[in-house]
Amino acid sequence: MSVVEVVQLLVSPVHRYMGRPSEGPAAAAEEELVRSVEVRRNLGIVGDRYYARPAHRDAAVTLMSAENLPLDINPEADLRLTRRNVLLRGVDIDAYVGSTVSLDTGAGPVLLAVRRPARPCAWMDAVIGPGAQRALRGKGGVRCTPLTDGVLTVAKAEFAVVEEERSAS
Repeated sequence: MSVVEVVQLLVSPVHRYMGRPSEGPAAAAEEELVRSVEVRRNLGIVGDRYYARPAHRDAAVTLMSAENLPLDINPEADLRLTRRNVLLRGVDIDAYVGSTVSLDTGAGPVLLAVRRPARPCAWMDAVIGPGAQRALRGKGGVRCTPLTDGVLTVAKAEFAVVEEERSAS
């Protein structure tokens, strides 16, 4: 187990990157950065655009490492631009594809099956800056299935890889 930090949390009830990147993103309906999120087993983050969507249940929660943000391209890059849900500092989350991880910000552990990479798209060049899509290749975060209910907050967190828990779900 190691100590990491949940730096940002994003809940977006609408898709903002639709159509062509040259047309720009849709406006946010409300502030998307929040202090805490409610995670539901096999459904995702309550209030998020992917919550309870059958096509996205195996990838309903996205995690990204703060160390991988292309700050050299845009010092303002954060979750509002990358469209991931959880920004972590202190762990290379991209290295855990195929694992089950535990993240506990104080309300109890939330187990997440890390299913696949969250690959960056052409929107990254449009909203972060030229070269962002290439800079994020292999470092764009991961798509996860939540295996337990729980709450995550912006705070220090205990992070662990959970052995053989994926097969129990």
